[in-house]
Amino acid sequence: MPKKKPSKSTDQPELPLDAGVPIQQPEDGSQASKVAGSPGPAATPVPEHPPRRGGKKVQDEEAPLATSYRTWFLEYASYVILDRAVPHIDDGLKPVQRRILHTLWEMDDGRFHKVANVVGACMRFHPHGDASIGAALVGIGQRGFLIEPQGNYGNTLTGDEAAAPRYIEARLTAFAREVLFNPKTTTWQLSYDGRAKEPVTLPAKFPLVLLDGAEGIAVGLSTKILPHNFNDLCRAAVNHLQGKTFRIYPDFPTGGIADFSEYNDGERGGKVKIRARIEARGKNVLAITELPFGTTTESLIESILAANAKGKIKIRHVDDNTADAVEILVHLPQGSDPEQVIQQLYVFTGCQQNLSPAACVIVADEKTGDDKPEFLGVREILKRSVEKTRALLKRELEIRLAELEQQWHWDSLDRIFIEERIYRRIEKSKTWENVLAEIREGLQPFLKQLRRAVTDDDITRLTDIRIKRISAYNRFQADEAMKKIEAEMKDVKHHLKNLTDYAIKWFETLAEKYGKGHKRRTSYDEIEQISAAEVVSANQRLYVNRGEGFIGLNWRQHEFVQECTILDSVLCIMADGSLKVAKVGDKVFMGRDILHCAVFPKDGDTAFYTMVYQDKENGKAFAKKFQIGGLSRDKLYPLVKSEGSKVVYLEVSKTEKEMPKALHVSLDGRSGARIRELDFDLANVPVSTRSAKGLTVTKWTVKEVKRTDLALG
Repeated sequence: MPKKKPSKSTDQPELPLDAGVPIQQPEDGSQASKVAGSPGPAATPVPEHPPRRGGKKVQDEEAPLATSYRTWFLEYASYVILDRAVPHIDDGLKPVQRRILHTLWEMDDGRFHKVANVVGACMRFHPHGDASIGAALVGIGQRGFLIEPQGNYGNTLTGDEAAAPRYIEARLTAFAREVLFNPKTTTWQLSYDGRAKEPVTLPAKFPLVLLDGAEGIAVGLSTKILPHNFNDLCRAAVNHLQGKTFRIYPDFPTGGIADFSEYNDGERGGKVKIRARIEARGKNVLAITELPFGTTTESLIESILAANAKGKIKIRHVDDNTADAVEILVHLPQGSDPEQVIQQLYVFTGCQQNLSPAACVIVADEKTGDDKPEFLGVREILKRSVEKTRALLKRELEIRLAELEQQWHWDSLDRIFIEERIYRRIEKSKTWENVLAEIREGLQPFLKQLRRAVTDDDITRLTDIRIKRISAYNRFQADEAMKKIEAEMKDVKHHLKNLTDYAIKWFETLAEKYGKGHKRRTSYDEIEQISAAEVVSANQRLYVNRGEGFIGLNWRQHEFVQECTILDSVLCIMADGSLKVAKVGDKVFMGRDILHCAVFPKDGDTAFYTMVYQDKENGKAFAKKFQIGGLSRDKLYPLVKSEGSKVVYLEVSKTEKEMPKALHVSLDGRSGARIRELDFDLANVPVSTRSAKGLTVTKWTVKEVKRTDLALG
């Protein structure tokens, strides 16, 4: 059905809700008065508009381009959606694809055509540049269902581009000729310049949008329909025609292992997990033989090398032997666990992908006939496509029956005209009217043998029979030809009466003719979520520069802390009583004068901390025992009560029993204290939160604190 463009009125354009009432122009073509009530033919009051900058009130008349911009965005959005980005449900094609295939059909002579010639011819219908046409043609040719490629069409596995259009060739496949084209059932429209006719949609008798898939970004919406297997679609179509339930899942040309448990019938909100197929070849070699959909060997290898550079995985090198089939060899260091590395590849590289389908197609509104985008599930798309196919098959049968009936009528007239020697009646006729009258009179006794009335066109056609044909007339051959026509008419009527069975046979025949070699490439299985923390290797070395306050990986010139992973977080406590947690990196600033540095456990810190600090505000020394609790990354937490305080003692214990029970405190000699040595019992200090103030140890300045577990008397 042709697309209906939004109507544009030059007299009174459509306005937004807040645009006021447009100025009406007088019928005689003169300009309407600008001031309400002023003299002028057919003048109407001018409504006030909201004041703009500077307090000026601008009328529509003073801004003649304003009306041109009121609907420009809506029109542009509609154009992108309907004419560029989203496929039509009737034939599953975008406009550029439809025009390419129509051009190839017009040029079709069974031989290959230079793609450059096809692109040039297609620009009669698609005036958006040769690059878009060439890219779309190559994309269709790479799938191979509708266009048979010849030459270098690139490699979808490696990402290599196709050769220039002047070097490659293309022609329609037999499948495309059978399911896409029929001028008798095609609705036509004029091309953009009115010089040629092009199809509104092709009379496709197969759900091509599900076969090849589609992806496009429009204004305000996008579509992503995943490709499906040819034989699966044929079986699903038959099941629908038979009234059975069915389910179809995508089948990707790159293979892989997919989880369709959240596919949601291809609608928005669904998700598909897909993995590369990886197998171990020996102890130190992994082979990737199938890719996730949407990736190439080049992008996959780049992701593996990037993960190796960041320390997420450890490999020696990667070899790419891909040609017609994928083969990426990942060489591992000695002593590696291949199974663990496979899990790491799924987590940290492009070997596992998440796809988000959103099946959006253009659908003609049943009431208005206008085209509009609609989000549908893939089963609904297939059902509508199959019903469309059945309607097209019915229309083709009806056209064929009408042609056979017409041919039967003409052959019957020819036989009567020749066998009954009616042509002799016109030998003495001198005028054309007399010739027609003689023939009509000669046919009168035999009209009962016909199935419809004889028209003037029928009689005129009889006058075109040549003498040579009359003299070579063979009654037996004429009877045999009539029997063939009658037999075909009987078959066509039978098919019309049993249309569903005929449509089922149509899809079964397609599967037999074109389904060989199209086995499923993607296997489906449930894919468990792999925890990155569980499979990452502790192959990094954490170092700390305490004085300057930096932590980092693989700094051999600084203090080694411990082995860690690239996903770990590090906890640091500084001399000013601040606490910070940050993710490990090449160089991360934590805070100056780091007293304690350790990897922060993934399941939370369970250590016990004993700390003595000198408070800046009141000068007293406080002792506290605490646990860290929950923390956020890259946020500074205070462990002391006032800024400028100083930690004089810090000890970390794994359990509460291992915590110190007593401390020996040495006071500063310049503090003025008479007793400069004292023991502090920690039994009275409860284990609290990190924000607790603690108990007072002394009011004097502390010089040194040591642990002593001697019982106090």
